[in-house]
Amino acid sequence: QVQLVESGGGLVQAGGSLRLSCVASGRTFSNYAMAWFRQAPGKEREFVSTIVTGGSSPDYADSVKGRFTISRDNAQNTVYLQMNSLKPEDTAVYYCAAGGWSRNPRNYIYWGQGTQVTVSS
Repeated sequence: QVQLVESGGGLVQAGGSLRLSCVASGRTFSNYAMAWFRQAPGKEREFVSTIVTGGSSPDYADSVKGRFTISRDNAQNTVYLQMNSLKPEDTAVYYCAAGGWSRNPRNYIYWGQGTQVTVSS
């Protein structure tokens, strides 16, 4: 089992920045690719970004490319999502996930409880 706990969400004005963190405990964090997904009210959960076990080969959804940066610190069992130039359409609950490197949420075994990000216009 891997337990994931996200933090760092909040309310920010458009154009602002937030940094999300996800701390893992349990089984070996470095064995898993890590990803961020998000879900807005009334919408399906969508892929945001993923990173492989060694921290290379990040992948981003087109909607966040150039604005968001994913990174991980295996020594601290933590994955981050730096979000810059935030837009109102980025408003969602953001979830951290551990599993196989993929854009498909079904490839991820473990999920956090989510953290709310609200971007005001």
